[in-house]
Amino acid sequence: MVDNIKQIFKHDAAGGILLVVAAILAMLMANTPLNIFYTDLFSTPVAIQFGGFSINKPLLLWVNDGLMAIFFFLVGLEVKREILEGHLQSKEQIMLPAIGAIAGIAIPAVIYVAFNIDEPVGINGWAIPAATDIAFALGVYSLFGRMLPITLKLFLLSVAIFDDIGAIIIIALFYSAELSTTSLVIGAVGLCVLFIFNRLQVKSTSMYILVGVVIWAAVLKSGVHATLAGFAMALFIPLNGKNRSGQRMLGHLEDKLHPWVSFLILPIFAFANAGVTLVGTTTEQIFNPIVIGVMLGLFVGKQIGIFGACYLAVKTGFAKLPKGVTFQQLYGASILCGIGFTMSLFIGSLAFETVSVDYLNSVKVGVLAGSILSAILGGIVISKSARKFKPEETAASPQHT
Repeated sequence: MVDNIKQIFKHDAAGGILLVVAAILAMLMANTPLNIFYTDLFSTPVAIQFGGFSINKPLLLWVNDGLMAIFFFLVGLEVKREILEGHLQSKEQIMLPAIGAIAGIAIPAVIYVAFNIDEPVGINGWAIPAATDIAFALGVYSLFGRMLPITLKLFLLSVAIFDDIGAIIIIALFYSAELSTTSLVIGAVGLCVLFIFNRLQVKSTSMYILVGVVIWAAVLKSGVHATLAGFAMALFIPLNGKNRSGQRMLGHLEDKLHPWVSFLILPIFAFANAGVTLVGTTTEQIFNPIVIGVMLGLFVGKQIGIFGACYLAVKTGFAKLPKGVTFQQLYGASILCGIGFTMSLFIGSLAFETVSVDYLNSVKVGVLAGSILSAILGGIVISKSARKFKPEETAASPQHT
């Protein structure tokens, strides 16, 4: 029994399934008498104070600013490893997914803007449909495309990595508040300390973590979104440096953090942010410009942007199709990138955190609708393309890190 449970959690689809369960539970609580408990839970103030320094935020913001910083730290570790020694280290490997990711960010944003150009507040959510939820997308892919070539999965992972980098840049440039110079200086000094640790090959993981907590607190107070601290810290973790146990520090941290992020942090985030109250809402309220812009941005914009750009790049000779991959398979993977869920909800929380909750509810409806449609159509296309693919042409699927 225990072994069976372990096998389930090792499956690539497990993380995506947990996200779905968390979202459904949040929706049920938000639309039943349990809504009061759900709302009060995440509105509960939580404070930490050391002398004159204090952080006092509702539980929801501790999830969004604190737990998600750990998620972005893991993303940073993955990006560094893939660029330095993974399948993003050569121009030939990164060209096609990079082109697809850029178009997959731009086209959904354009579609959203087209529906919200006359909405002075709503326009702030232009980046919401630009994001991909790799855990969810990879879960759907694993359910329907296990017999497809390994290179297609690597393409999907690569697009998601570039997508994450794009989201991080967008958050830094467009979703940061007024900046505190003092806090930024403290954060910069902390990063310099991590750089010194890296060059001196400090073996203590706890030293990196301690300085990292200081950097996170400084960035939280600076006006730059605190999750960016997690990504920045990851870049200073040694790739080949060993910890006190003789293990590669970066790889060891990845292995340790991945199950916590996939099976705890992201489901908690989904549960905290996916609950939208639909009771008493009208059709006009549900299908407003924000909902339509997000939904079509994810479901239509992502697939048109990624597949369209990749198709043109291949046909013009600017890039090559991954080995063994057909255009139908590439199209299926492009559709799955329209599953925005976690990242889209996160950007939505940044875009409308200071305005009426109605805007956030619209974001949630649009994200859920666009992600579900992308998952269904993507699963169908991937499944059909898998039936046409010869099993002997495939290879063992790599474990997602």
